[in-house]
Amino acid sequence: MIDEKISRRQLLQGALAGLAAVPAVTLIAHSANAAESLSEDDATAKSLAYVGDAGKVDPKTNPTYKPGQHCANCIQYTGQAGAADGPCNIFPGKTVKAKGWCKVWVLKPGEELG
Repeated sequence: MIDEKISRRQLLQGALAGLAAVPAVTLIAHSANAAESLSEDDATAKSLAYVGDAGKVDPKTNPTYKPGQHCANCIQYTGQAGAADGPCNIFPGKTVKAKGWCKVWVLKPGEELG
């Protein structure tokens, strides 16, 4: 067995290299766990009449729909304001289009239809 001593300089260099790697590993892991976009063909999406564009909602088959309703102004939507898509509490692990709509839509407090 070889008995080698590590200098203080080598120890500090190794520690700094390890600390520098933490953000890189976090970014890589975050990218790997990125949520996928909800498909209109998804079974849950179909059961809730989800569409990626609220302008395509058929009011005859969805009488609760009113113009101006879309995912971005729904209480279930947790995406960033102004983003094209974001997470929704109804569809965990998936992102929905901000301009989309489904039967679970409820106006977010402080928002107005328009």
